[in-house]
Amino acid sequence: MRRFYQELRLRLIKAGLWPEGRLAWLACYLAGMAAVLFALQQLLEMFARSWGEHLGGWVGFLTLVAGVLFFVLAFRWVKRRILWRLRNRLIVTYVFIGVIPVVLLVAMAGFSLFLFGGQFASYVVISELNTQLRSAEAVNAAICNELAAGLTRGNTPTAESLSGLKKRDRAWGHRQVQAWQGAKAVSLSSEASAVSSFSYPAFIDKKDNDYARALLQGKPFHEIVSDHGKLYLRVVSVLPMGATSLTVVTSEPLDQALVGKIAEDLGEITLYTDVAPDEPAGPITPAAADSGVKTSFSYNAKNEQGVVITHGSGDQRSSEVLSSTFTVGTSPQPTSFMDQEIPFVTPLQAVDWGSGATIGRDILLKVRTRPSKLYGHLFAALGEFAGYVVDALIVVAVFFAIIELIALIIGTRMTRTVTAAVAQLHEATKHVDRGDFSHRIPVKSSDQLADLAHSFNSMTASIEKLILEQKEKQRLENELAIAQEVQAQLFPRQVSELESLEVHGFCRPARTVSGDYYDFLTASSHKLILAVGDISGKGISAALLMATIHSAVRAYSVENLPQMREPVAVGAVAGAGRVLAAWPEGVEVSPGALLSLLNHQLYESTPPEKYATLFLGVYDGRSHRLTYSNGGHLPPILIATDGSIRRLEAGGTVVGLFDHMSYAEGAVEMHPGEIFLAYSDGVTEPENDFGEFGEQRLINLVRDNRELPLPEISQIVTLAVDNWIGDNEQPDDVTLVLARAR
Repeated sequence: MRRFYQELRLRLIKAGLWPEGRLAWLACYLAGMAAVLFALQQLLEMFARSWGEHLGGWVGFLTLVAGVLFFVLAFRWVKRRILWRLRNRLIVTYVFIGVIPVVLLVAMAGFSLFLFGGQFASYVVISELNTQLRSAEAVNAAICNELAAGLTRGNTPTAESLSGLKKRDRAWGHRQVQAWQGAKAVSLSSEASAVSSFSYPAFIDKKDNDYARALLQGKPFHEIVSDHGKLYLRVVSVLPMGATSLTVVTSEPLDQALVGKIAEDLGEITLYTDVAPDEPAGPITPAAADSGVKTSFSYNAKNEQGVVITHGSGDQRSSEVLSSTFTVGTSPQPTSFMDQEIPFVTPLQAVDWGSGATIGRDILLKVRTRPSKLYGHLFAALGEFAGYVVDALIVVAVFFAIIELIALIIGTRMTRTVTAAVAQLHEATKHVDRGDFSHRIPVKSSDQLADLAHSFNSMTASIEKLILEQKEKQRLENELAIAQEVQAQLFPRQVSELESLEVHGFCRPARTVSGDYYDFLTASSHKLILAVGDISGKGISAALLMATIHSAVRAYSVENLPQMREPVAVGAVAGAGRVLAAWPEGVEVSPGALLSLLNHQLYESTPPEKYATLFLGVYDGRSHRLTYSNGGHLPPILIATDGSIRRLEAGGTVVGLFDHMSYAEGAVEMHPGEIFLAYSDGVTEPENDFGEFGEQRLINLVRDNRELPLPEISQIVTLAVDNWIGDNEQPDDVTLVLARAR
């Protein structure tokens, strides 16, 4: 079981579905609580329904909160998965910026056109009805004047014009005309046999009726009226005649024949009403119309249940279904894909014939037509050019659609170029992260992204070069470290001092290895060889030459000294001094002869620009005598106890620059307490704003601290040199050799 749980957990983690974070765990916790309470609710309902009902609210609340949290988590998950790629983000951004506004505009335009089309269709129907009313109004006024003229002359009232009109115009065959003088009906000779189908309009005698006041002011009455459950087009004309008035009413039923003529060029027209045939509709009084009661209606496309009228809102809401009174016409056939059907419902305002009140909520007119039919009415004035207008509108719509499609294609391609460059850059960073700096981004364009790719390629090339240089530098540093260790072994670590001579040496390289050289060699129990040198240049080459000189000095002076007694054998000339000196304990080479040997070897084995300065001295502890030869080195100094100095200058030029050179020797006696001071130019030549450190400053330091141990004197000198240099880099190797006679 535990293994199954671990495998399931790993799979969910891999799929990114394992809950991570407080929000995810809270959602799971709430969902679990909702599930537990739901199970408990079902269990409790088995025993007592009331107990389970108490938990239903909590189950719903917890389910709702958990659902909201899971929706947030799902949105985050989808966002991470879909919007992680820059391309998807740009596409989504483009959709929100470029596509969705167009879709919204098209939807808004379509909805507006639908409303406009439906409203226009209703306007066409109502306009046709108003045309019929205005036509009847003109004839009705003429009949009223004709009857008034006959009544004034005392003749029998006749309406000859009406008889002729009915013969000429079929529309008047469906219309009825009646007249009243006061409230008394006036018999028209042409309509003597006709049966009156409507009563006298009693509302025109009411002073509080708007239509009555309008008629008294000379304004005609031409409205749709409801009379005993039926709708009519009626026109009322009132002409004052002394104490009474003449009222003429023309009526035409609002039936299928009348509406069918309108539907011939429009579409399908359906009339909805709930007025019962035998009882009048309840009028809407002005007070009720202004009471703020909301009225809405809805219908289905199949027209199976009619139109549902909803009155009021909230607890005061009531609904009723208006049935279809009649339907005329048929919905037109579409002329194209864009010629979609437009169904629209509009309320008709009617006047109750008995009370004169307005009815405006229980009479509805539904029109089903198509834009092609509406264009015919809208552009009727253009005649045959109406088709061209429609074609022009279609062309403009297609043009804008093509522009939008081209913009979408261009935007997608530009997005692809941007995201492709970013993807290549991301892939390149993976190579860099793995340490592969040889990867290069292919560049196929000449824009800013291409410059970015060039910059990245240049950067990786530079990094690759720097890494190679760093590796080479590391290798050289390792070699220099080894060389430093080797060179450290060359300097004397343990000095066997003579009873009469105390010695100390110090060398600090300016770089990793040094080109300076010093050595102390014990020739016998009472003889010590002192060597101090400075190699031209710095670094490895100087260190190698220093090692060569170190080995040669030791070889020639101690181990493998050739037994030569003639000065010519070592390249010396007459007068150069003895090459070999016979001591009681053996035969040893003289400093001058050793310098000649070293000069010849370095000249033969090194480039012309390589040379060295070298001071060699042999101190005899029995006689306190120092025999020396200086090969171009800074002359060592002997500082006496009284402060006087002596310079050891006997010798010759530098070693290794010229062949066949001889080196003179000198000899001095060192008195007890006298200090031997040898140094390299790294001690006296460092500069600052006040000039060089100088030889005199070195001499003063040694002279002032002559009583101290030699290592302390060396430390004082080197510290003074460091203070003189300050924060600047040490320019040269610092070498100091001290010896004090006892």
